[in-house]
Amino acid sequence: MSGTPHLGPRNRTGSSVVAMVDAVRKLWRLAGTPEGLKVIKYTAVSAISAMTSLVVLTIVYGVLQLWAPVPSTLFANVVAGVPSYILNRRWVWGKSGRSHWWRELLPFWVMSITGIGFALVTANLAKNFAATHHLHHLARTVLVVGANIAAFGILWFLKFLILNRLFAQIAEAELHDHAGADEGTASRS
Repeated sequence: MSGTPHLGPRNRTGSSVVAMVDAVRKLWRLAGTPEGLKVIKYTAVSAISAMTSLVVLTIVYGVLQLWAPVPSTLFANVVAGVPSYILNRRWVWGKSGRSHWWRELLPFWVMSITGIGFALVTANLAKNFAATHHLHHLARTVLVVGANIAAFGILWFLKFLILNRLFAQIAEAELHDHAGADEGTASRS
C-alpha cells in the first residue's frame, strides 16, 4: 500500500465538483476585469454568431435542401458574419460611429473569409466522408454542421487575439489623432 487513499467514484466526483467550483470562482474574478469582461462579451458574440450560422445552415441545407454542403456553409457563415461584426465592434470593443474601411472592415472580413474558407474545407471533407459512407441526409446534415462548428472552434481564440490587438491599436491611433487636434486648437487660441 502506498498510503494514497483509494479514489472511488464518490471521491472523484467530489474532486470534480471542487475543480468546477474553483473554475467558476476564477472566471468570476476574471469577469471583474476589463479584459475578462471583453473575453466574456466576445464569447457571447461568438455564440450568437455560431447559432446564427448553424440555424441558417440547418435551414438552407438540412430543411430546404437549397444547395450542396459547401455553398450552404458559405451562405450561412456570410450571413452570420454581419451581426458578428456589428456586435463585436459596438459591444465588445465599444466602437461607435462610422467603421474604418482599412482598419476595421477589411481586417475583420479577411479573418472571417479565412475562417469561412476553413469551414468550406471541413464541409467538403464532411461531404466526401458522407458520400463514401453512404450516409442518409440527416446524418450528412449533422456531419456538415459539426464540421462547421469544429472549423470555427479552432479559429475562435486566434481571431480574438488578432481583433483585440487591432481594436486596441485603432483606439490608440484615435486618441493620438484627438490629442493632435486638441493641440492644434489650443495653439490657435
